[in-house]
Amino acid sequence: MSLIRVLLSILFPPLAVFDKGCGSIIIVLLLTLCGWVPGVIAALIILNRGN
Repeated sequence: MSLIRVLLSILFPPLAVFDKGCGSIIIVLLLTLCGWVPGVIAALIILNRGN
């Protein structure tokens, strides 16, 4: 997980998981719309998985 990805996940979480698949983008987008913090947490978890 690079520093740029971490900063991007804090600023705009759905863009940080862009290459992880459509499902990840939708989940992070919905969580971001519900609240910024859940979106950031979900993006960091998805990025930390390493796939």
